[in-house]
Amino acid sequence: MSTFWTGERVRLRGIEPEDWQTFMEFDAHTQHQRSVDVLHPPRSAEGYHAWTAEEAVAKPDGDRFRLAIEALDTGELVGALSTNDAVPRAGRFRYGIGIVGHHHRRGYAADAVVLLLRFMFGERRYHKCEAGIYAFNDASLALHRKLGFVEEGRLRDHEFFAGRHHDLVIMGITAPEFAARHPFENL
Repeated sequence: MSTFWTGERVRLRGIEPEDWQTFMEFDAHTQHQRSVDVLHPPRSAEGYHAWTAEEAVAKPDGDRFRLAIEALDTGELVGALSTNDAVPRAGRFRYGIGIVGHHHRRGYAADAVVLLLRFMFGERRYHKCEAGIYAFNDASLALHRKLGFVEEGRLRDHEFFAGRHHDLVIMGITAPEFAARHPFENL
């Protein structure tokens, strides 16, 4: 059975309390934390349990929300994505995505982003999506180009972590550009 939130490879869903162990595993990999610029001190198992319990009942804050990414073939939680900096008046928003390392390059991120953009452009009437990507993250830059994002600029030495500053590449896609590559289906 297909739903709006189901793609070819993934299903987007709310975060459930029982997801706590998977999020704890995500954060155990420093490389994953670095990819989303969130290196934080270790948290207890109870801390993860409390966080997922809070997320499970959290209401969206306008068009700011976080979703779990579940692989269709296994039902396994493979990542998460979130929207942020939504400005309805201007018609733009940003998003972030993280896929746990051993699930990279399986098409999960691309499928999840297409589902998110169909919702934000087709249902919430946003006009533009922006993404900030570290200049050293060749895989993410390639993914966004493949999806139709265009490089709009580079913020030099913009973020500091791992002992040095890093460039941030700003990429964007408009609703018409997205629709040309990913036609909206009648659901």
